[in-house]
Amino acid sequence: MGPHPAVAAIRLAVRRVLHDILTHNSPTPAAATAAMAATAAAREPSRPERTPSPLVLVACSGGADSMALASALAFEAPKLGIRAGGITVDHGLQPGSDLRAAEVVVRLRELGLDPAESIAVTVGREGGPEAAARDARYAALDAAAERHGAAAILLGHTRDDQAETVLLGLARGSGIRSLSGMAAVSGAGGRYRRPFLQLDRQTARKACMVQSLPVWDDPHNADPAYTRSRLRHEGLPALEKALGKGVVEALARTAQLSRDDADALDAWASQAEASVRDATGLLECAKLYALPPAVRRRILRRAAIEAGAPAGSLFARHIEEVDRLITGWRGQGAINLPGKVVARRQGGRLVIRQG
Repeated sequence: MGPHPAVAAIRLAVRRVLHDILTHNSPTPAAATAAMAATAAAREPSRPERTPSPLVLVACSGGADSMALASALAFEAPKLGIRAGGITVDHGLQPGSDLRAAEVVVRLRELGLDPAESIAVTVGREGGPEAAARDARYAALDAAAERHGAAAILLGHTRDDQAETVLLGLARGSGIRSLSGMAAVSGAGGRYRRPFLQLDRQTARKACMVQSLPVWDDPHNADPAYTRSRLRHEGLPALEKALGKGVVEALARTAQLSRDDADALDAWASQAEASVRDATGLLECAKLYALPPAVRRRILRRAAIEAGAPAGSLFARHIEEVDRLITGWRGQGAINLPGKVVARRQGGRLVIRQG
């Protein structure tokens, strides 16, 4: 008799991602041949050269989603010759958070994950509590990946999380990229992988239950002070009541379609950018005007970021104001952007720089 359907589903999702990681980290035939030739003279016949097994970490809060992910990683990784470890981040936002983090480490080790460690972080205030906690968490995970030489970090975001992210993006009115939600692969070099984006939250919880895995339900996830919590417990249920079941699946599908469109527009903007700059590298307003708005605004956003504007603080309204220097020029003054970046029109050119 095989595993419970929920357990089989999470293991299959993780297995597919691990296969992809192995493929991504495998050397090309040419590189492998060159490496073998370079070491052949120094290698002893009785001690063949062995490539170290890649290490994959799981980010685990102790909740149902990440515990299910940790259990699936612990089961699948050894069969593929992959080392598996786990990291839990202690945000220090609740009394006893250090003790709960220590408990998560114990559970990870009981699953056979090694290394398994807790990382304490200090959460700032910039961007609000949810964004600040997220920034601190990813910084800690990035540092852990570098320290351990990990090939990837698995994250337990589910289809329900994706639906919530799409709705939050829609509320911000930040364009199609916000509607594309979370990518299955993200981060520097594709470091972060999200195997569960096609699975619902209930599947992960069921997998924990049938495996008798203890889980911790973060009270912040039910606290109405947090936007995502209100959306989860009030917004989405209201949508399902009004529109019927299937809202979560539809939103997740919207995310994928939006991501495909956004990726195509980003590629178009990247190719078009060189054609709208003059010999000195300044953007020419007439050539920018001739581009479709979606492509033009991507070029403007990229130029602002390159000039020093923080991407996380650069909103659609900022880019729209800069865009009016091209499409609605009436002699208006400079536009102030985050990061002390200033955009102004001079002699038919758009100048974007700090100061």
